[in-house]
Amino acid sequence: MFYKICENGIFETDREEWEKSGSGAAVFDEEEWSGELRLQEEFSLGSKEKDVFFCKLEPHVSYLYGSFHVPVKKKEKRSFDFVVYILKDRLIFVEEESFISDRICKLQQRIFQDKYTIDKFLDDFFMILMEDDILYLASLEREIADLEEIILQGDTAHFNYRMLAIKKEISRLYCYYSQMADASELLSGEKKGCGNFSERVKRLQSEVVSLREYAMQVQDVYQAEISIHQNNVMKFLTVVTTICLPLTLIAGWYGMNFYNMPELSWQYGYPVVSGISLLVVIVCLWFFKKKKFF
Repeated sequence: MFYKICENGIFETDREEWEKSGSGAAVFDEEEWSGELRLQEEFSLGSKEKDVFFCKLEPHVSYLYGSFHVPVKKKEKRSFDFVVYILKDRLIFVEEESFISDRICKLQQRIFQDKYTIDKFLDDFFMILMEDDILYLASLEREIADLEEIILQGDTAHFNYRMLAIKKEISRLYCYYSQMADASELLSGEKKGCGNFSERVKRLQSEVVSLREYAMQVQDVYQAEISIHQNNVMKFLTVVTTICLPLTLIAGWYGMNFYNMPELSWQYGYPVVSGISLLVVIVCLWFFKKKKFF
């Protein structure tokens, strides 16, 4: 597809008009681009790279070459890859599906200003790539907040698996925005009208850093809850051990079975020792209750 970019906006056109226009954009799929030998030779352009897993923008003598991997979000089914050749008055996109064309159609409906330029189009295009990203980051923040609330309620089951998935997603987004930040710096240096895109990337990168710190804080809360639970278990075991210790002493004392121990032949020896043991248990429980051990 071919688009003419002029002062009044973006207009779909044909190949002949696109070549004659002062500035414009073209979108090819891989098969179409592989057949554009004349266009490739005219601008000294290469073919699309395979298996793009990163975002980068490289300066060349007469153009900028960019390969972009837009990561998948949870509401989307797959990631999107495309490359772009940025010349002085031309933009050439190569993609597998209709990802770029759909974004350009959105831009056509949103332009309400005069003196529209190709630099402004680039800025708007990269801005629209990230228009819903802040909402996605907000959803990740809500997931972390929900995990924190669940932890504070005492439910720590499957926390590590859920937090690991969130931290991997945050790490993936941080890598993506870091690469886009590098590309935006180069693009804003070459195209003066792309400052909004650079600012947007920096804000999103800062938001991801905040999410990573928040996730670490929730991880610390989880560790604190685990420590509290372990302390409660140790406190219970300490209480049980302390109660059983004097009973063990009594049992060991009267288990010596010396011949001259008068309690062994006393008629009330057994009930008296049993009563003493019960009294020891009651006194220990009262003491721990008073000290608020439980």
